[in-house]
Amino acid sequence: EVLSMWTGIPVYKLTEEETQKLLRMEEELHKRVIGQEDAIHAVSQAIRRTRAGLKDPKRPSGSFIFLGPSGVGKTELAKTLAEFLFGDEEALISLDMSEYMEKHTVSRLVGSPPGYVGYEEGGQLTERVRRKPFSVVLFDEVEKAHPDVFNTLLQILEEGRLTDSQGRSVDFRNTVLIMTSNLGTQDLRKANLGFTKADEAVSYERMKEKVNDALKQHFRPEFLNRIDDVIVFHELSRAEVRQIVDLMIGRTASQLAGQGMGLELTDAAKDHLAEKGYDPTLGARPLRRAIQRLVEDPLSEKLLYKEFRAGEIIIVDVEPDPESNNELVVVFRAIEGFEPPEPELAEAVDGGDATF
Repeated sequence: EVLSMWTGIPVYKLTEEETQKLLRMEEELHKRVIGQEDAIHAVSQAIRRTRAGLKDPKRPSGSFIFLGPSGVGKTELAKTLAEFLFGDEEALISLDMSEYMEKHTVSRLVGSPPGYVGYEEGGQLTERVRRKPFSVVLFDEVEKAHPDVFNTLLQILEEGRLTDSQGRSVDFRNTVLIMTSNLGTQDLRKANLGFTKADEAVSYERMKEKVNDALKQHFRPEFLNRIDDVIVFHELSRAEVRQIVDLMIGRTASQLAGQGMGLELTDAAKDHLAEKGYDPTLGARPLRRAIQRLVEDPLSEKLLYKEFRAGEIIIVDVEPDPESNNELVVVFRAIEGFEPPEPELAEAVDGGDATF
């Protein structure tokens, strides 16, 4: 672990045999990212190619453009990839490219020139990668960046390194670069392509053609040619949103299990949360807030009033409210019979906290 701290190389990278882990990569990523089978398969294949040595050693470990509407799992997959590859979600370096829209902001990536304010601090990109050479670098909403930013990205993609303002060469060969964008997704929504499971393989290829046309209009060919893969994310189906409800509720359930109580949602309650928490424009992002507002807030009050006790399973359900035109409201009831999970199973109860 001391060696890991000195070098920035994850412990497992020094010790663990990766082969079996890489072969079940899709399964591992799906524990946190719901749906998006095509996207996860494409990323997994690219990472396996790199690890098998079938890639130019001078270039980054992987480079992808993630395309799709908001709130469908693009950033979550980047976080999950950081945890999977480098053993820690903190291995994600995230840059909001809307902060680099002006020409003068481009220099912030590599650091201010000598004599300027902030010279000592180093670049917002180079310094973070220098300190954490094994990382996933996320360029969020990359289409908003100034054109000069792409010269910097092109250098990283071609040479696997970048020189900062202090003359230090920063190595990017052990990084995975991910650029997210929603270019072309409005056209996809209008055409309603790939949003159903029917004929999914054909739909995915049609989606990809559509967004590739949008990419070619916005980015230079030499930039697109250096990218390993363009990965398209589809809108979430109702069933997938329900699965995300399960994932998010898993975190609350694990916290309650620590207090000796269980938590279960009826199918009707899951449907209600999925409906209230999914927005066609924002995707699954409002879901976390909906769960807090409709489940966690009222439940926390009931717990403080001692309405539930250890050994009970709290059932979350919905029923019509006569006072508000029979609109569905969330209700809670308790049944006996909660048995705490075994210590080694306790972690499995925690489904993680999906963030979209």
